[in-house]
Order: sequence, then structure tokens, then C-alpha cells
Amino acid sequence: MLEHFFTCPYCWETISMLLDVSARKQTYVEDCEVCCNPIQITPIFDESELVSFEAINIEQ
Repeated sequence: MLEHFFTCPYCWETISMLLDVSARKQTYVEDCEVCCNPIQITPIFDESELVSFEAINIEQ
């Protein structure tokens, strides 16, 4: 697991999330721990290194 900090696309608060490094690419939805809005999370790993991370508003 890798701890990653990012900004919520709704409330702009900094959020900490544990990412599973065992899968190269993942896409899932998590609720913001501050404002409870759904965020689409897409981390991409190369071996165990995070090479890309997207946290987008799914209510656009």
C-alpha cells in the first residue's frame, strides 16, 4: 500500500488515501472524507511506483 495525498475536486481539501500498488491500473469511486461527494480515482503504477494519478469530479 502507498499513501497518496491529493486535492478533492469538489471542496479543495487535501485528502490522504491508501493505494494498492499490486494492480498496474485501477479505476474506482471513493467518497471524499470531508464533503462526501463521489470522486473517480485512477492511479497507474509502473512496478510499485505511482506514475499517474487522477481524481475527478464525476458529476460534471
